[in-house]
Amino acid sequence: MRPLCVHHVSINVTDVEASRAFYTDVIGGTVRDDRPDFPFGGAWIDLGATQVHLIQAAVPQPLGQHFAVLYDDLDALVAMLRARGLEVSDPRRVGPNRQTFVADPDGNLVELHQLGAA
Repeated sequence: MRPLCVHHVSINVTDVEASRAFYTDVIGGTVRDDRPDFPFGGAWIDLGATQVHLIQAAVPQPLGQHFAVLYDDLDALVAMLRARGLEVSDPRRVGPNRQTFVADPDGNLVELHQLGAA
């Protein structure tokens, strides 16, 4: 049996509202309204074909863990994020693709990725 796709990733955050704002207002996700009433805070965000589940809990030490979000114009995205005062690494080539990184309010790394960029 072969997997179809990654359905969701789950990340720990300390401030659900600040993280919700980052994942929606900053990188373009949409809040889902079908999150069950769990006994802990959180939010479910659509980021294209994959969901990010924000879980209110202690954030683990950053050791390189991250997930990537695919965009079609990395340079425009980086310019927009920097104009909003966010620290974004300089885009770099990885094979035929390009990538950069930004941190959410809790320091979770998010890779911003563009396929086959010139």
